[in-house]
Amino acid sequence: MSETATRYVTVTALSHTGLVREHNEDSLVAGPWTLCGTVTANPQTLLFPLGSPLVVAVADGIGGQPGGEVASALTVAHLAALGPSLDSEKAVREALTRCNQAVYAAAERNRALLAMGTTVAGAVVLPDSLLVFNVGDSRVLEADGDGLRQVSVDDSPPLQAGQRTTSLVTQAIGGAARFSAIAPHVRSVPLDRERRYVVCTDGLTDPVLEEEIAAILRAHDGGRAAFELWKAAIEAGAPDNITMALVSVGE
Repeated sequence: MSETATRYVTVTALSHTGLVREHNEDSLVAGPWTLCGTVTANPQTLLFPLGSPLVVAVADGIGGQPGGEVASALTVAHLAALGPSLDSEKAVREALTRCNQAVYAAAERNRALLAMGTTVAGAVVLPDSLLVFNVGDSRVLEADGDGLRQVSVDDSPPLQAGQRTTSLVTQAIGGAARFSAIAPHVRSVPLDRERRYVVCTDGLTDPVLEEEIAAILRAHDGGRAAFELWKAAIEAGAPDNITMALVSVGE
């Protein structure tokens, strides 16, 4: 049996409404498994063999506009269907373009959903690398013994002096009254067994400082880590939906 055949990808996922919003407009995909507008009372852990492309992503429906949960669910459904074919940066860009087209087409069919949109961020796990991607301000973070680093690229306006976060985005899947093309951020990074990856909506990263996220990941793993991250967001007021997936590779 080859080394690759003995390795597995562990994905621990959680999605919660938070303390302020009435509905959960976030969605999540891990391989063929999707979670749309649903609250998970406990972190869910999934195990996948390392080999074929495995997509793990979150989508954060844009609040203040109709159909955020529809846009996020459409996006993860497309990524779940296309996941096994996402073997290159080009394939990921094309998949995200198709997500964007699908959201605008759905809004065209139902004018009550006009301008619905969502952010998306995630990673495709390959045997030796990770294809990190995003459109909007949902994030992919990389954690190891040296700390925490952001490997996605926020589509947000520059922050003002003293401002730590902003809810504004400069690019999204859908989100406008007329079709707007996207330029997804996609990059390849080496897959490292010593590193863990956090794929999350800004419901986690807005209220919880990166230093606290790093400290939690140093102290905990798996479902306990996801629970403690959720707890930190709740204790900070949880003004938005909180959705995350922790990704790691092991024997």
